[in-house]
Amino acid sequence: MLLKNKLGLNDEIELAKEEERITKLKAIELFETRKLEEFEVGTFQGLSQIHKCLFEDIYEFAGKIRTENISKSNFRFASAMYLEEALKKIDKMPQSSFDEIIEKYVEMNIAHPFREGNGRSTRIWLDMILKKELGKVIDWSKIDKEDYLLAMERSPIKNIEIKILLQNALTDKINDRDVYMKGIDASYRYEGYNVYKAEDLKNN
Repeated sequence: MLLKNKLGLNDEIELAKEEERITKLKAIELFETRKLEEFEVGTFQGLSQIHKCLFEDIYEFAGKIRTENISKSNFRFASAMYLEEALKKIDKMPQSSFDEIIEKYVEMNIAHPFREGNGRSTRIWLDMILKKELGKVIDWSKIDKEDYLLAMERSPIKNIEIKILLQNALTDKINDRDVYMKGIDASYRYEGYNVYKAEDLKNN
C-alpha cells in the first residue's frame, strides 16, 4: 500500500528510492552535526526524535506513534490501542548489560511504534544505547541481512539467536561514520507491512 507522502509521489518504487536517499542524507547530517548527542538514550522519546529527523521531509507522521495496526507475514506488531502503554514499559526496562540492551531492542521491535521506518530508526537507537553503556556499536556489515531478518522475526519467542548475531558484530569503532551508516541500509528493512483492523483479531 502506497503511503501518503510529502513528495507527492504515486509510485511505490520511486517512493522507496527517494525515501532511502533522503533518510541516508538525514542520517549523515545527524552524525556529522552530533545532533544525536542531544537525544535521550534508551527511551521512546529519543527514538521519536531520531525518526522525526530521518522522515520529516517525507511523511507527516514522522516521530509520531502509529494509529494503525500493522503486521508482517503472520506476525502482528503491538496493537495501536495498547502501544503507548507498551512504550512506557519499554522505557523502564534496564539497559546496563548487553543482554538487557538487546532484550530492550527486541521489545521495541515488537512495539514497532511507527507506520514506516522502524528498522532504520531503531538500529540508530540501539547503537546509541550500546555506545553509552558499553562503549560499543554494531558493525552491521558483519551481519548477513537474511540471518538478521529471520532472527528478528523469531526474537519474540527466542532471542538468543539475535543476541549472538549482534554480539559477534560488536566493535569499538563508535565514531566511525561508515560503521554507523551500515545500519541505515534500506535492505535491512521489513518489507510488506499489512494494515489490519482490531476486529480482525476476533476472527483469528
